[in-house]
Amino acid sequence: MSTTQSPRSDTRARIIDVALELFAAQGYEKTSLREIADRLGVTKAALYYHFKTKDDIVHGIVQSMAAPIDEAIAWGEGKDWSPELRDELVRRFAEGMAERAPLLRFFHENQPALRESPAGLEFKARMLAMIRLVHGPDADFRDKLRATMSLFAINSAFFLLKHGDPEDGCGLPSATQAEAMEAALQVALEISERIG
Repeated sequence: MSTTQSPRSDTRARIIDVALELFAAQGYEKTSLREIADRLGVTKAALYYHFKTKDDIVHGIVQSMAAPIDEAIAWGEGKDWSPELRDELVRRFAEGMAERAPLLRFFHENQPALRESPAGLEFKARMLAMIRLVHGPDADFRDKLRATMSLFAINSAFFLLKHGDPEDGCGLPSATQAEAMEAALQVALEISERIG
């Protein structure tokens, strides 16, 4: 059995990568399917073979983004809640998000376009499932909030990387992506330690 991707899945991945570049550079609303096709060097009809609309592309982006979340949820479901389970869920989430930095930036910068889209609602449902696993059963509001903030600490690291450059007036120190993710995981685990 071959481990290489099929040409169709490779093309879909290229479309997603190019769409992410354009969405990040000029925003979801200002990017057309024509621009995506032109950047890929294909016809609009060829692009339609894989994705009929920009929303279909966003759904593909969400599927790619959600893969590590789905894996962490599948791993954690059915297990008895414990502090060790909680911490491993946070670690798995952080590891998966570190591999998807461009996707996180896309989500941060295009929230209005995604908020009520089917893909955005699917992603929200996944995040809520992940939060429930982190806080475990019988959690009070504070523990639910801690679980949420623990996972959002991971996403916030990418926001600071993008907007925390001292030259843009924030005065926040620069960090590499690896340093930011290490710090985010540490903060996320510090927050989650108070759950339960």
